[in-house]
Amino acid sequence: MQIINGHKYFALPKGGKTRVVDMPPSVARELVEHAKAYPSLKVELPWGAEPERERKKHDLALTTMYGNAVAANTWNTEIWKPALAKAGVIPPLAKGAKPWQWQAAPRDGFHVLRHTYASVVLEAGESVVTLARWLGLASPTITLDHYAHFMPEAGRKGRRAIDSLLDDQVNDLAGRNSPESPQARS
Repeated sequence: MQIINGHKYFALPKGGKTRVVDMPPSVARELVEHAKAYPSLKVELPWGAEPERERKKHDLALTTMYGNAVAANTWNTEIWKPALAKAGVIPPLAKGAKPWQWQAAPRDGFHVLRHTYASVVLEAGESVVTLARWLGLASPTITLDHYAHFMPEAGRKGRRAIDSLLDDQVNDLAGRNSPESPQARS
């Protein structure tokens, strides 16, 4: 859902592409529980930026208390930022400040969850190619450009592989030169 000139409408995500992401069972269970407690609502909006375009109905898992589509700005100022403040990540809203005047850096925006997801998935060893597809990025190169710095343990597998190779070679050499080896008896 997007907003242009104050009008909400349905549109494909950035880049005009749909995405399919493998969902772990834990996330599926949480979504099932959420859907039981807060059933989705059909929301009718135009498909595309012009309000006079064909209207379509879609089930939305998250809606306002009035059954409307949630606007990103509303979510950010009324849900996300207060949650961050309650958790102590950002300062509370200053006295007398407007609801949108949070003292939070851009890194504290909701978009950080995308970066968190990417960094956790990469750290767990998922392939960059798969993550690029899940994130809807055009190539693994773009994924690495954006997320390689989120991989503090990058290189661990490579270091282990070389250690293992060298350890095996040292053990092989020691084995050939040990008193029990056939080479030592001849």
